[in-house]
Amino acid sequence: MTLKSVKEYAAAIRDRYRKANKDEKSKILDEFVKVTGYHRKAAIRLFLKIPKSTNDCRGRPRRYDHLKEPLKTIWEASDRLCSKRLYPFIPEMIQVLKRNGELRVNATVEAQLTQISPATIDRLLEPSRRQNGRKPLSTTRPGSLLKSSIPIRTFADWQENRAGFLEIDTVAHCGESMEGFYLYTLCGVDVASGWTECRPVWGKMQEKVRQAVHRIRHDLPFVLLGLDSDNGSEFINQYFWRYCQENKITFTRSRSYKKNDSCHVEQKNGNIVRRLIGHDRYSSQKAYECLGRLYNLVRLYINFFQPTMKLITKTRQGSKVHKTYETAQTPYQRLLRMGVLDQNKQAELKAMYIGFNPVLLLNQINATLEQLWQLAEHPKTSVTRIMSQ
Repeated sequence: MTLKSVKEYAAAIRDRYRKANKDEKSKILDEFVKVTGYHRKAAIRLFLKIPKSTNDCRGRPRRYDHLKEPLKTIWEASDRLCSKRLYPFIPEMIQVLKRNGELRVNATVEAQLTQISPATIDRLLEPSRRQNGRKPLSTTRPGSLLKSSIPIRTFADWQENRAGFLEIDTVAHCGESMEGFYLYTLCGVDVASGWTECRPVWGKMQEKVRQAVHRIRHDLPFVLLGLDSDNGSEFINQYFWRYCQENKITFTRSRSYKKNDSCHVEQKNGNIVRRLIGHDRYSSQKAYECLGRLYNLVRLYINFFQPTMKLITKTRQGSKVHKTYETAQTPYQRLLRMGVLDQNKQAELKAMYIGFNPVLLLNQINATLEQLWQLAEHPKTSVTRIMSQ
């Protein structure tokens, strides 16, 4: 018999055993021991054991259940961050939301919100998480021109603890077919601070990609010192090489077929571009303009209100890898702590930060996304097939 069956059998005859006299109890015990194989003393203990109430809960009483609503407000305003990234950012987020009238809590609730652990955050947000597939095509084509002249990036080439060295990559908005013309997104990520910039690109022509890089360089709050790209022909060409030489930008490339060499930008391609835009096809002028408006909002929200965790150390012990991460910070906070901004730029960014409402920014992003999704192009063959059915 299984343990569950034994417990059910004992529960069925427990009351009869307790009400029986000595001879009857002996007979009940003989029968139980014969059927289950239990020791006689173990059977007696099982019959005398008082069943626990299903409402009894072991451990400390729950202290934070009343924080569900204010925590959900903070979580939604942060675009549903994971608990480990949200946890250190809660005190800052409370002040921002209170300043913009999006959150009203007393001092006691505010203190408790800053004390809860990531595990408690996950437990409180579990009901909210419950309320709420195809592989993308690759459009990277190897560029042979100048490939031997552009060095492969190594750890000695870059000062990755200094702001200004960016990984860049393009993301195609081609839908299910790479035929014809379609838009791209150029994504650039500063390795040291995590500062992220995205720009729409009108096709994959060398000149258009260089123009997008130039716009990113102009909008960065720090000096662009280096660029690292994959081996696509949109980067490996004379036009782009000359641009980097003229502006004294260190230009390196990753190894062929080694996507993890550009892990920082590859992560943003998925977490920002694909997560927001999706895998639909866009090729119109209206879609290009809408993408531009969207990325102007996204750059503010991501860099000022989305904390990230940077890997500090990674050690291997046998088959296990132990990773240590720093406390989650936003790219804006990381830049201030690095001390790479001059006083004018610090004052400019601080004024921008104080004037932003993350809830309003998020609503504007969602509204712009709704407009963009209306401009997506769907294959006519799919429509015809659905209508014929």
